[in-house]
Amino acid sequence: MDELKVYFNGVMVPGSEARVSVFDHGFLYGDGIFEGIRAYEGRVFKLAEHLDRLYDSAKSILLEIPYTKEELSEAVCATVRANNLQDAYIRLVVSRGKGDLGLDPNKCPVPSVIIIADRIALYPEELYLNGLQLASVSTRRPATDVLNPSIKSLNYLNNILAKIEANLRGLPEVVLLNHQGYVVEGTGDNIFIVKNGELLTPPVYAGILNGITRQCVMELARDMGIPCREQNLTLHDLYNADECFLTGTAAEIVPAVGCDGRVIGDGMVGPITKQTLEAFKRYSRSTGVPVYDKNVATA
Repeated sequence: MDELKVYFNGVMVPGSEARVSVFDHGFLYGDGIFEGIRAYEGRVFKLAEHLDRLYDSAKSILLEIPYTKEELSEAVCATVRANNLQDAYIRLVVSRGKGDLGLDPNKCPVPSVIIIADRIALYPEELYLNGLQLASVSTRRPATDVLNPSIKSLNYLNNILAKIEANLRGLPEVVLLNHQGYVVEGTGDNIFIVKNGELLTPPVYAGILNGITRQCVMELARDMGIPCREQNLTLHDLYNADECFLTGTAAEIVPAVGCDGRVIGDGMVGPITKQTLEAFKRYSRSTGVPVYDKNVATA
C-alpha cells in the first residue's frame, strides 16, 4: 500500500515526513482548530460550510490562517487527489505554530496548516443496521461562557474524558449533559430524538457544536415534511423517545436503540431514522466540490 501523502504548510509530503515541532503550541497547549470533512464519490461534501466554520473558529481565537478559503479549498481537493481517493475522511488542522514554552500566542508567528485524507469507519456496519446502546456519563460539557463548543478547537480533553467512560463501560458512544442537566451531545456526535413524529435536537445555546451533518439533517427533514425543531432535552426525554439517532461527519447517521438500560421506542431502528438516513445518503453522494472533474456541478 502506498504511503499517504499529507499537505504540510503548502507542500505535499509523505506522511512519515510530516513532522510538527515539539514547540508548536498546538502540541503544547491544544492551541489550534480543526475540521473533519468527508468526500463521497470524488466530491468533497459541504466544503464551503466546513471552511466557513474553520475561519469562524480562527477568528474567535485570533488565529490568522495564512491562506484564503479558495486556496484551502484547492489544498483539500489536492490532498484527496494525491492519495487517489474517491471516498475519504479529511482532517484539516490549523495550529498556532512554533513558539516558546510560554503561553503567549504572539510568540508563534507562523501557524501550521496540515491536511490529511484517509479512509474511516467509525462504527461497525451492524450498528447502522441494528442501532447502538448509549449511556449517560459523569463528565459534563463546560458551559459556553467557560469554553464555547462552537470553537472547534484542538482542546478535546472533555470529549476524551467522556470517551474513557465509554470505553470503561464497553460502549461505542455515550451522552454528555451540560451543567444544567440537559442532554447535549455525544463525544463526537450530535443527538436527535423522534417523539410523536417530530424530530427534536438540543439547541446550540445548550452547549453543542453545530455540526454540519446536524444542519444537513434538519434541512432534509423539513424537505421531507418531517417537523424538526431545537429543544432542551433531558434524559427522561431520551429514555421515552420513539426513536433516536446520532449525527456527525465521521459517523454520518447512526441509530441508537437504548440508553442507561432503557429501551428506546421498540428497540428497533425506527422509520423516520431510516428515512432520514436514506435521504442523507442520496444527498451526500450527489453533491459537493469535485476533486477530479472540474466540469461537475458543485453545491
